[in-house]
Amino acid sequence: MTIEITRMTDAAAAGGLIAETFHTDEITRWLIPRAEDRLPMQRRFFTMWAGHALEHGDVYGIHESGELAGVAVWFAAPFPEIPGEQEAIASFAGDNAERYGLFGQLTEKLHPREPHHYLAFLALERGRTGRGLGTLLLEEHHRKLDAEGIPAYLEASSEASRRLYLRHGYVDMPELLRLPGGPVMYPMWREPRSSGQAG
Repeated sequence: MTIEITRMTDAAAAGGLIAETFHTDEITRWLIPRAEDRLPMQRRFFTMWAGHALEHGDVYGIHESGELAGVAVWFAAPFPEIPGEQEAIASFAGDNAERYGLFGQLTEKLHPREPHHYLAFLALERGRTGRGLGTLLLEEHHRKLDAEGIPAYLEASSEASRRLYLRHGYVDMPELLRLPGGPVMYPMWREPRSSGQAG
């Protein structure tokens, strides 16, 4: 089975895979209480963000035997806001737009101000986890960050993803991100590594 990592140019393909991966997780259930609304709304949301990353960051796709198996969306921070984001969210999220707005406010409050690269989303297609694909996606961009001496930041959405990032040099930030009446996220930071360090 051949594995290849490429730079993606199709925001809809990236956003669709991310939505398929995350539409049943705790964060999405908090954002969108009605189960039937989650996948279509998250497709719109993630596609919008992937498209913004094509201009202000990097979108990687990992392929197994030619099939898209996972996506990583990075931004070079600080980066500009998505033009018309709140209006776009209101157009597809309806009554859930307020929760999207609160989520954005809470993440922005904890987001570091110093220059860094921001891993907004790392998603693997269902059934393809546990095979090292997430590690390969991380290492693809980490090599660039380490070579250029750039730190990284992310918000892990679960204990399982937090453990993955801990193995790759991330450390917990001082404050957790707590969604009112919902789950906790784990802001994490990674200093660039020298060539003699692993990960």
